[in-house]
Amino acid sequence: MKNKIVALFAVIALGSCSKPPEKPKMNALAEDYVKLVLEVGQYNSDFVDAYYGPEEWKPTSAKLDTIPASDFIARANTLINSANLVDTTSFSGIDKARHTMFKKQLTAVKTKLEMLAGKTYSFDEEAKLLYDAEPPHFTEEHFNKLIAALEEELPGDEDLATRYAAFEKQFIIPKDKLDTVFRVAITEARKRTNHHFKLPQNEDFVLEYVNDKSWSGYNYYQGKSKSLIQINTDFPIFIQRAIDLACHEGYPGHHVFNALLEQNLVDAKGWKEFSVYPLFSPQSLIAEGSANYGIDVAFPGDERVAFEKEVLFPIAGLDASKADKYYKILGLIGKLNYAGNEAARQYLNGEISREEAAKWLEKYLFYAPDRALQRTRFIDQYRSYVINYNLGKDLVADYVKAKGGTVDQPEKRWAVFKELLSNPHTASSLK
Repeated sequence: MKNKIVALFAVIALGSCSKPPEKPKMNALAEDYVKLVLEVGQYNSDFVDAYYGPEEWKPTSAKLDTIPASDFIARANTLINSANLVDTTSFSGIDKARHTMFKKQLTAVKTKLEMLAGKTYSFDEEAKLLYDAEPPHFTEEHFNKLIAALEEELPGDEDLATRYAAFEKQFIIPKDKLDTVFRVAITEARKRTNHHFKLPQNEDFVLEYVNDKSWSGYNYYQGKSKSLIQINTDFPIFIQRAIDLACHEGYPGHHVFNALLEQNLVDAKGWKEFSVYPLFSPQSLIAEGSANYGIDVAFPGDERVAFEKEVLFPIAGLDASKADKYYKILGLIGKLNYAGNEAARQYLNGEISREEAAKWLEKYLFYAPDRALQRTRFIDQYRSYVINYNLGKDLVADYVKAKGGTVDQPEKRWAVFKELLSNPHTASSLK
């Protein structure tokens, strides 16, 4: 009996000395996250925008006939719970930013999986869960006031959309000049970016022209500082789109953003979660917002119009004397860009039909009828993603300015912009 009591105390003592379970580690969770995202990507072609991590992490099991949504959602929930258990007490500022972004990316992955399984969210709910952002609301009266200013710039008897369509035809890039104009624009954007960022020596891109897409341009990042940039030629391309797309898809936009993340977070820090880019996630708001804001960073103030008048207009064979008025009108139209969000919100919430959404785009964004319908295809495919372009740009611009990166401080602006592109950020962290 005595021996049994001693043995019992020994067991109790041993149990009291046992170590508590270890807290989850970020790198282990990152591997599980990457593998989950890649597996989901097998069932939705838009889900994974880029991957340049370990080859052995790619799915090896055969794709099933239908997406195993419940299994994927359970795995996402497990990762979210594990991420909440990570001990962050000794984390540095950037480590905490990594952890915060990781949890928000996981929330987005889970939300998109729920949507693929049939769950519906309102436009605003979806935007919050997927992109960590709260889209602003604007009334039709707001846009009508902006339209009034355009009426004065383009007087005439026909409706405003018809007048603008006739005016902008003067600025179409001829198809036989398209490639030359784009390559010159990209070369200039790259030169300006490289002057401030010192890009990786091996960085490069391939430029292709495609058709039958819902978007105007796309960057497919390949890893190792390489990109495939595609330009959609379904519709006439206007001269301002050369600089827009050169900066947005290339320099200092998507190509540079992905190259810096790979260089600074994946390679230098070993944060493998950044080797995969789930498109419907907070990372996209930073990607699209910084790509649009990057246009202003690379070509500040009057520099853009000056370069286009001196270089791009002559190459395209367009009348540079009309550039100033063209850009004044484009500036007014730019103030209407949130009208596209309102069309998407009402359409996706079931408040208006596709045809009504297209008419809204024709009225407030001056889209030709066929282009307006193309845009509704984009809304069908990408849904609340539309907020990332304008709201994303505004949030990025406000962040950079708040850090001292104002127009009259261009060096500081480039420095703050580079910091933004090189570190973990989401919409809520920019405020």
